[in-house]
Amino acid sequence: MRLVARLVKRLSPSFTVDLSLAADTGITILFGASGSGKTTVLRCLAGLTRPDTGRISVGDRVLFDGESGTSLRVSERRIGFVFQQLALFPHMTVAQNIGYGLDGLARDERRDRVTAVAESFRIAGLLDRRPNQVSGGERQRAALARALVTDPALLLLDEPLSALDYTIQLRIMDDLRRWNEARRIPVLYVTHSHREAFALGEHLIALEAGRIMAAGSPHEVLDSPAHAALASLAGFENLFEARVIARQERAGTMQCLLAGSTTEIEVPLGTADAGQTIHVAIRAGDILLATQEPVGISARNTWPATVVDFVMRGSMVVATLETDVRFIVHLTPGGAEALELRAGGRLWLIIKTYSCRVAVG
Repeated sequence: MRLVARLVKRLSPSFTVDLSLAADTGITILFGASGSGKTTVLRCLAGLTRPDTGRISVGDRVLFDGESGTSLRVSERRIGFVFQQLALFPHMTVAQNIGYGLDGLARDERRDRVTAVAESFRIAGLLDRRPNQVSGGERQRAALARALVTDPALLLLDEPLSALDYTIQLRIMDDLRRWNEARRIPVLYVTHSHREAFALGEHLIALEAGRIMAAGSPHEVLDSPAHAALASLAGFENLFEARVIARQERAGTMQCLLAGSTTEIEVPLGTADAGQTIHVAIRAGDILLATQEPVGISARNTWPATVVDFVMRGSMVVATLETDVRFIVHLTPGGAEALELRAGGRLWLIIKTYSCRVAVG
C-alpha cells in the first residue's frame, strides 16, 4: 500500500500549499513549524478540504483527481484520522466511542472488532468506562482504536500525542507499529517536535511555507539540516549567520567569521565560496568546556569565554557563555561542579569542526 499525492491548495493571497509527496507503509513524519501547512495536507488527504488541483491515491484507489473531477466523500476514502483534541464523545463509554463508525455491522461482529482493537492497544479492561474515567494516555489509545477499527487504508495523526509524557508516547507508538505489521498501511504523523520525529518516524518530510524543503530519514534530514529554518526546528540551540573567509580544500574545511563579531570558526567544507553568507548550527551538547586553555587536542575551535548565567533544567545544566557572541552549552550537574561553574567565571569553549553543521537560507 502506498500513498501518492500531488496537491495545490491556496489558503490566502500570500499562502499556498503546493507539494508532491509519497508515503510507503510504516510511519512517515510530516514535520514543520506551526503554519507550515501540515494540517492542511492531512485535511486534503482526508477529504475535509478540497484541493484546488492535484491527484491523491492510496494503492490503486484514486481519492481525488482535479482533472477528471473525481473526489470521494470522506466516508468513502477509508482513512483513519486522529486529531490533537481527540474528539471522544464524553457521554459514551470507551467501547461505544471505538465502535462509533461500525453502525452498519451486526452486533456480534461489531463487538468482536472493538474487543480485538482494544486488546491491541491495551485498553480491553476499560471498555465500560467513560473518557473522563481513564488517563490521558488511555484516551489517546481509545482515539487510535476508534480510527483503526474500521480497517483504514491510511492513518493520519495530527499531533495526537503532543500532550503526553515521552515514555507514554513511545509505548503507544510501539503498539501502533505492532498493529501495523500485519496491516502494512501508510501512517502520516504530524509534529513540530524534533524529539518525536527522531523517536517515532521511519521517514520524514519537512515543510516550510507550504512546500517540501527536505525529505529522507529523520537523521538524514534533522541531523544535517540543509536550511537554517530546519536547523532551528531540529533543535540546534546555537545558530549563527557567518561569512566564509577562506576554503581549505585539502583540509576539508572552511574558515568563517560569525556575523557581528570577531570570532572565527572552522566548519566542514561546503559548497559556499569565500565571501558568501552561510549559517552555522551547533548542538549545545556538542560543546565542551575547560578551565584551562586546551593544548594538544584535535578540536580546532577554542576560545576563552565568560559565563553569563546557568540554570538547572531537570537533570541538565544549561549554561550561557560569551566570547563576543553567545553560546548555549548543556552539561551534567557533575560537570558543572567540576568546572566550578559560576556567573562571571572564565572558561574555554571547545568545538570540534564536525560538530558544526553548515546550512543555507
